[in-house]
Amino acid sequence: MKNYLQRMGRSLQLPVAVLPAAALLVGIGNWWASASNDIVAHFLQAGGNAVLSQLPLLFAVGLALGMSKDKDGAAALAGLVAFELPTNVLKSESVATLLNIKVATVNPAFGQIGNVFIGIISGLIAAALYNRFHETKLPMALSFFSGKRLVPILAALTMLLVSVALLIVWPPVYDALVTFGKFIVGLGAVGAGLYGFFNRLLIPTGLHQALNSVFWFDVAGINDIGKFLAHKGIKGVTGMYQAGFFPVMMFGLPAGAYAIYRNALPERKVETASLMMAGAFASFFTGVTEPLEFSFMFVAWPLYVLHAIFTGLSLAFAAFMHWTAGFAFSAGLVDYILSLKNPIANQPLMLILQGLVLAVIYYFGFDFAIKKFHLMTPGREPVTADDADDLAIATDADDDKYTRQAKQIYAALGGADNLTVVDNCTTRLRLQLADTSTINEAAIKHSGAAGINKLDDHNLQIIIGTEVQFVDDALSHLKLTNAPITKTTTSNEAVATAPTATNITSGVTTDFYSVANGQYVDIENVDDDTFAKKMLGDGFAIDPADGTITAPVDGTVSTVFPTKHAIGFKTDSGLEILLHMGIDTVELNGAPFEVLVQTGQPVHHGEVVAKADLAAIKAAGKATTMMVIITNMDAVNLMKFKMLTNQVKVSDEIMLVTTK
Repeated sequence: MKNYLQRMGRSLQLPVAVLPAAALLVGIGNWWASASNDIVAHFLQAGGNAVLSQLPLLFAVGLALGMSKDKDGAAALAGLVAFELPTNVLKSESVATLLNIKVATVNPAFGQIGNVFIGIISGLIAAALYNRFHETKLPMALSFFSGKRLVPILAALTMLLVSVALLIVWPPVYDALVTFGKFIVGLGAVGAGLYGFFNRLLIPTGLHQALNSVFWFDVAGINDIGKFLAHKGIKGVTGMYQAGFFPVMMFGLPAGAYAIYRNALPERKVETASLMMAGAFASFFTGVTEPLEFSFMFVAWPLYVLHAIFTGLSLAFAAFMHWTAGFAFSAGLVDYILSLKNPIANQPLMLILQGLVLAVIYYFGFDFAIKKFHLMTPGREPVTADDADDLAIATDADDDKYTRQAKQIYAALGGADNLTVVDNCTTRLRLQLADTSTINEAAIKHSGAAGINKLDDHNLQIIIGTEVQFVDDALSHLKLTNAPITKTTTSNEAVATAPTATNITSGVTTDFYSVANGQYVDIENVDDDTFAKKMLGDGFAIDPADGTITAPVDGTVSTVFPTKHAIGFKTDSGLEILLHMGIDTVELNGAPFEVLVQTGQPVHHGEVVAKADLAAIKAAGKATTMMVIITNMDAVNLMKFKMLTNQVKVSDEIMLVTTK
């Protein structure tokens, strides 16, 4: 669920990015209208509202596109279809025809059917349908509608069923909100606070509009906006359901945006600053808060609940103090300045003081919550494969693949500020960090790493392979020189993620033999996640009965590790084999092992290549399991995997058939 909400949040950033520009147009238009209500003002306002009024549709299309597997335009089209169907089938005129009644008697709930909630549901349904059916093949007679063409059709049929459910469910939900609004009117300042809290809390569903209509317009006789603009009502009371929003939108939310920026990862601060600044300005100047709120609403929902609480407190306090101001559009700077001229406004300048206090509350409240609960606000979320290439320090033309990979890993770890110790064993980097929760796992994997093991808050292992020493050397140099992290636009050719060319001979069968007398162990059952999860490749393991270790294949010794606990082999057909003696035995610095071969030496299966002191290994608290791994399995197809003992065949031979 957490990952799903994070994907939603990232997908919403595309339509949300449009909103600040639209809000700016409306704000300038309102400002212009206060001086000269001419065609320019109307043109600017209409331009901005053309986008802002289509927010539900933008969300439907944006979510469908962002949540689909390959970000295909067919998913976006399905999102559009999915949204248009219920909003047209259930609009007031259509419902009147459907139920054979007059439009005036249709439940007013259907006048609010085209809301954000319907947009979000439509987008998610369209994306789910795309991911499930975009490769579906229909019978020949219907083949034109196969694949991606099928998705919008299914979206229409699915949303038709959803519309049937909404025809029944939507009116009571809407009516319940209106009834609730009428109830809290009698609670005074407390009621204003409750209204502010639920106003924010309902924004993700679009149902806040039902609640707003009770307090702002003449649904229950309150008409707070209408009375304020007409200078009617009671001074210090009229405007109580509007005034508390000014401190939030002009000061609180921008301060919260700054807290989000401060908590962004170092390598993502630039892009986070851009998003937060645009959202903060829209909130302050025009009172349009969606660019900010939707940036963290789904990826860090506890923070949004905190925002709703702060909003409720702001409205309650302003109402209690009888500080009032009002707006025609929203609680931004433009409407605030215009409301200063309104004779029914009461001590509106005090809202500035309240806003400054609220800014402090928002900043420290957001900062504490983000750190305490490790919330994935913008700039802290894991990097996806699409943007992982941007997380690296600049590469030089003479950098080899190990240096390029090390630079990507260094940036994804957070640089020297987070990296404290660099070490390695046979196949993995063993790192100590200030905080493992801040790393970008997707960027590390995108560098070419086979896998990641988070041991605790400070210890991390990154599985590289048998050439880990070269990556270790480059990473150690980056730490030693305290290399800065910068954004890079290096082409994909400079990234160590391209598959390495292999010289594996096609169609050759290789026989594998046990490396010791003992008990066969399935590789998935060894007590080491790196090998058990096959991060380096497939293979098998032996629990040895004695310390005589032999070659598993015919080939050549390619590597003898300095700590003597591992030996690499290469067959004539090109297979690369790793013999790893014991688990975590790199820490023993070679003491229990005697290696009897050297690099470049030809070997035959069954030939003794090492002696292992099993008692010494066990005394050190380590497992003696001997593991045999084919490390270039990406180029081969494992056909059969059974065991031979050292010299005596007890089962069918282990066979590996290579293919290209």
